[in-house]
Amino acid sequence: MRRLKIKQNWTKRRGKLLLNLIRTEIIGHASPFEVGPFGLFMRLCWDWRLARVFDESGEIVDESVWDVGRKPAAVANRLNLLSEGRMTDEARRLSERFPEAENTTIHELEANLWPPISTDEAQLLQDATLVIAQAGIAEASSNPDRRLEHLVRAGDEMRASWTTLEARVIEWAGLFLPEIDLDENRSIIPIALASAETLDGAASELETVASPSGINESEWSALSQWARGVVEVEARLQSVESAIKEIATKHLPSTSALIGPLLAARMSTTAHGRDRLARLPSGTVQVLGAESSFFLHLRDGIPVPKHGHLFQHPWISRSPRWIRGKVARMLSGKVSIAARLDAYGGEPWGDNEVREVEAKVADIRKRHPKPQR
Repeated sequence: MRRLKIKQNWTKRRGKLLLNLIRTEIIGHASPFEVGPFGLFMRLCWDWRLARVFDESGEIVDESVWDVGRKPAAVANRLNLLSEGRMTDEARRLSERFPEAENTTIHELEANLWPPISTDEAQLLQDATLVIAQAGIAEASSNPDRRLEHLVRAGDEMRASWTTLEARVIEWAGLFLPEIDLDENRSIIPIALASAETLDGAASELETVASPSGINESEWSALSQWARGVVEVEARLQSVESAIKEIATKHLPSTSALIGPLLAARMSTTAHGRDRLARLPSGTVQVLGAESSFFLHLRDGIPVPKHGHLFQHPWISRSPRWIRGKVARMLSGKVSIAARLDAYGGEPWGDNEVREVEAKVADIRKRHPKPQR
């Protein structure tokens, strides 16, 4: 009955509009609407529930309602279609039936032209959003780029904490172990303090002597607990870095073989993913991680940075300062190639390719033994 009524209204409206169009042509006034083959301006609107075609006065010309298989998963699929700007099946059918209709969002309609959501539909929509959220969480948890991002950020935060804690315990221990070389024994001092029961025991393990003034029991308890905290944080940091190496070696095999998995993961994280790293030009890869210096160059005119994260690689950091830019430029080009192999497929690089790059680094060092004047 509803479809019959819509068709009757459509017939009446067509007759009136055709009559108005004829009058307009006779009188010579321009029509205020765009006109289709039948002299009508029509709009096609849709959401996840239905699709409608309206004429210029807001009358419903035709509609198609989705009333079969309304399940949360199906609603979630339709919501994903809408988020991508695509049509539902109902909208597609009406678009084929009325090709002259202009696509319009329901937000551009008056409130009374679109049916409100019922209680059952609201509950169905809520269940569908839960399905979408669960799918998004599952996708994020299986995305190596997201996992690497969290691991790299966690490693940075943990390393900053560990550096501060370790520096404190080394300086603190130096007060009671005056004869020990703090720099040479830096890595074993926290371990000795954490495992020993007394200061003399820690000094014996470090093959040195304790200060004659000694240390009271409460301060030794605080110092040993601090040392145990340093050892625990270092163990957590090593665990995080092991996880980074494992994921990066699988996700970025060629890049990891070239510059190491830790640096490869950092480059990928800074670029917001492996695919985006593969799309970046080598010049951008070269200064990736030096954004602050680059903006200072634009603002204050300081020299352009020659390298970013790549400086952490020994090929650059251990090269003479006057060739670091040349090595970074060459290495960034190789990193771009390796990233594209990782992202788009190809035979992963191995030791042979790495040796070729290392030979180019050696050649640059040989050709530029002294800075240019």
